[in-house]
Amino acid sequence: MKEGSKEISIRQASPDDAAALLAIYKPYVEKTAITFEYEVPAPEEFKERIAHTLKKYPYLLAEEEGHILGYAYAGPFHPRKAYEHSAELSIYLAPKARHRGIGKKLYARMEEILLKQQVFNLYACIAFTEKEDPFLPKDSPLFHEHMGFKTAGLFHHCGYKFHRWYDMVWMEKMIGKRPEKPGNFVAFQEL
Repeated sequence: MKEGSKEISIRQASPDDAAALLAIYKPYVEKTAITFEYEVPAPEEFKERIAHTLKKYPYLLAEEEGHILGYAYAGPFHPRKAYEHSAELSIYLAPKARHRGIGKKLYARMEEILLKQQVFNLYACIAFTEKEDPFLPKDSPLFHEHMGFKTAGLFHHCGYKFHRWYDMVWMEKMIGKRPEKPGNFVAFQEL
């Protein structure tokens, strides 16, 4: 993807990218209800989160001229075996990366990889409020809707942050052709 003359590339993240990714995530924790996490994770903990995810699932980042602009990763929808063909996605972009198609590019690559892993159902757990407020814009549900996700469920007042209650929606998207008998889930490291 080109933005002007700058090339946006997507690559696999590594634990060595933790500091740059944490710099993107930190404002989401401190200034928004987009994540229900209260404390910014320590760098070592964040590094371990990346390493843990990469054992089974993709963790991708978008770069422009060596600067990381955002990242997306997948994880288990539920730990039981019957759910192995489903995954939960998360995405975080730096402010200057929004509305440039970077999230779309990250998710498109994520879908390609997840299909190879025999994952056919994608889910996103999204903080939600009927009325936009200073801590929770409606960007995430709108982005996921634009990417083909549909609302599957709404949980009322289940998250509390910044002295207010927030709802949570689950959105889902089916990808690829679901076989009658899918193959076994293939861990990301085995692709």
